[in-house]
Amino acid sequence: MTTNASAMTAKTATQNACKLCTPLGACLAFRGIESCVPFLHGSQGCATYIRRYLISHYKEPIDIASSNFNEETAVFGGSHNLQLGLKNVTQQYKPQVIGIATTCLSETIGDDVPMILKDYKAIMNDPNLPTMIFASTPSYSGSHIDGFHTAVRSAVKTFAVGGAKKNLLNLFSGMISPADIRYLKEILKEFGMPFMLLPDYSQTLDGGPWGEYHRIPPGGTPTSAIADSGSAAASIEFGSTLEAKKSAAGYLEAEFGVPRHQLPLPIGIKATDRFFALLEELTEKPMPEKYEDERRRLVDAYADGHKYIFGRKAMLYGEEDLVISMAAFLREIGVVPVLCASGGKSGQMKQRMLELIPDMDEQGIEACEGVDFVDIEHEAERLKPDMLIGNSKGFTMSKKHELPLIRIGFPIHDRFGGQRLHHLGYRGTQELFDRIVNTVIEERQKSSPIGYTYM
Repeated sequence: MTTNASAMTAKTATQNACKLCTPLGACLAFRGIESCVPFLHGSQGCATYIRRYLISHYKEPIDIASSNFNEETAVFGGSHNLQLGLKNVTQQYKPQVIGIATTCLSETIGDDVPMILKDYKAIMNDPNLPTMIFASTPSYSGSHIDGFHTAVRSAVKTFAVGGAKKNLLNLFSGMISPADIRYLKEILKEFGMPFMLLPDYSQTLDGGPWGEYHRIPPGGTPTSAIADSGSAAASIEFGSTLEAKKSAAGYLEAEFGVPRHQLPLPIGIKATDRFFALLEELTEKPMPEKYEDERRRLVDAYADGHKYIFGRKAMLYGEEDLVISMAAFLREIGVVPVLCASGGKSGQMKQRMLELIPDMDEQGIEACEGVDFVDIEHEAERLKPDMLIGNSKGFTMSKKHELPLIRIGFPIHDRFGGQRLHHLGYRGTQELFDRIVNTVIEERQKSSPIGYTYM
């Protein structure tokens, strides 16, 4: 654990992890590719658990295939199950792509999935087989974010081809909400430069009602667009801790010479300014006036709400990249994120935070990675924050310590509309700022003996 917080109680096992399993992130990324079926090489229980988590957050039907390991498979290997499962999925779903992610069990017994897939293609001898993307995602090595990025990189490695540079921009946005994906697509369209955004689950996981059931929901990034990513003019990749050797943009830069531009998630005015400045540079076009208006309204909101939130203390938890960007935003509005915690273990969290918040030590801001909710709750008792900011997994702690919980990120299981929350850009920052200010006002009203109704 990398931390500048007080020593935490040593223990031999994680209790209520502040992260989710690696193949969950891979399945989410695969749902953002057009005509793709996620497939887990492992037990049925893994697929059921991941479906439950995704459906609860996105409120959409989600099919995840499984090779359905049993006791015999765990001993002798799962090649037969995997090949039979791929055949069944191909016949029943007729996908263009099957995204295969491994689980702890298949990784532990050492199944050579690329070799199994090679044998399967030779046995089937069918040129019309779906393209198969393979992502190695054991949960004992990483978190859902690692699985997400592994799947995205694997998709690019599978489809991208080089060629003469095109007037095309790649955007690898990371694990964000469907609402944020739609907003980013709107921004890119306004700049008028053709783009490829991967993954795009803005429709597959937040679409409208169907007249009839679709085994594979419409939407997703077309594979032809992913193929063109190798000849793009540049790539933008969100994620402060994402290393080039593990990223899709890093692969494109190393393999095809596509310049990689890495940015923190654009939350807050400063971070969003950086994103728009880069778009202006790459497209050679000025920021559209509508976003200048959004920025002006946000600056005005900062001024109006400052008196309510300045000096308030927050505890922040979730995926490392989200926590880092949120921490910088909180400092921008005058809130002190006294604890910034994540179950991830990149080893980079504090350094990336220092780059965005140079005075974090002076402000008493503590960064912790590789922690669980027992650790975080222990720190809540010591730090006495005014609010918690993170996903629904912190609700028990919120209730126990009587702290308001501002829900962001994934998963949001105990509120409606988590898939439609904005976090990014001036628009997303505006919504976050309003929610934080109103949470503080509500708490003041609840604790006031007067019960005033006017602020």
